Amino acid sequence: MTSSTTKRVAVLGAGMIGEVHRRAAVLAGAEVVGVMASSPERSREVAARWGVEQAYGSIDEVAAAGLDAVHICTPNASHVPFAVQLMEAGVHVLCEKPLGVSVEDARHAAEVAARTGVVNTMPFAYRFHPMARELRARVQDPAFGAVNLVHGTYLQDWLLSPLSTSWRVDPAAGGPSRAFGDIGSHWCDLVEWVTGDRIASLVATTSISIKQRPAALPAGAAAFSTVESDAPLVDVTTEDSAIILFRTAADVAGSAVITQLAAGRKNRLWVEVDGMQQSAVFDQELPEQLLLGDEEGYKTLVRDPLHGSPEQRRLATLPAGHAQGYAQCFEAYVADSYAAIDAHAGHGERPPGLPTFADGARAAAICDAMLRSAAGREWVDVVD
Repeated sequence: MTSSTTKRVAVLGAGMIGEVHRRAAVLAGAEVVGVMASSPERSREVAARWGVEQAYGSIDEVAAAGLDAVHICTPNASHVPFAVQLMEAGVHVLCEKPLGVSVEDARHAAEVAARTGVVNTMPFAYRFHPMARELRARVQDPAFGAVNLVHGTYLQDWLLSPLSTSWRVDPAAGGPSRAFGDIGSHWCDLVEWVTGDRIASLVATTSISIKQRPAALPAGAAAFSTVESDAPLVDVTTEDSAIILFRTAADVAGSAVITQLAAGRKNRLWVEVDGMQQSAVFDQELPEQLLLGDEEGYKTLVRDPLHGSPEQRRLATLPAGHAQGYAQCFEAYVADSYAAIDAHAGHGERPPGLPTFADGARAAAICDAMLRSAAGREWVDVVD
């Protein structure tokens, strides 16, 4: 294992998000030495395209390779078995969410992470937008006033066509929750992290508007497919949309609307926090700004490395007015994960705000509560 020298890493999964991880790893100074895709043949194909040494044929090969870290970007059902085997081998892990397809699996992975002590992080990447850091600093400043309401949406339209499909639609690969498990988890993580207050109980309803879709694409296919399929139609059992009302541990009311069927909404994560003195709005599709309100009205605060909270300035890597977006946000997540690996080896400090497997287990607990509530049509407690 290396410490603060160049890290040798591998990427598991070669779809869209695997490419995002690979690019961020390279930009953070790591050497991507290998890839494992959906089959040995696919691994060799991707290794040649990426120009990396190793095309791994199995997770056993990856665990025995003496790597510093592994990025897990495979379909959801493989996250926990892969992560557990790697952590037991002493390998640091950056794992895509959701952590597991069940709350029990997610808790097991978090327990192994705590026991082995290796660095474990998850890309709840919206935490790494500079203006999300500014949102957190503003909300937790006494001048904001006590929070009285939290609300928002996460809206996408990539599955709007009845002929579009993905492995994410298949519960065997993606888990029992689709829209909420995939994007609602991001919204809930961001809200709990920004406010420092946890969702304690909720009531939910879900809907499946498109009752049948073409059979799921193979696991190695792109995560977000806009290509319509002529495969045979199969029944859909994972939700297109979910709505939750909730109360937090501090007895604050809140709501969220989550869907993958909102025409024209590509990736609209919107969070509004209303306090007794101020309010603040973060819109992920407009990540360069924060809307701040008081009794006189709203003003727009623009990302600026020379102003604002220390964490906003740290993550603002481009001058004001030169747009930073999702790619830079994800790159900051990977760079901070690698800095945590250095800190684990005694070099430097662990950066603040890194989401861990404990946060992944927390997201799984909220998703489990959502499914239980929707099935029983009643308020339920979120059980960690």
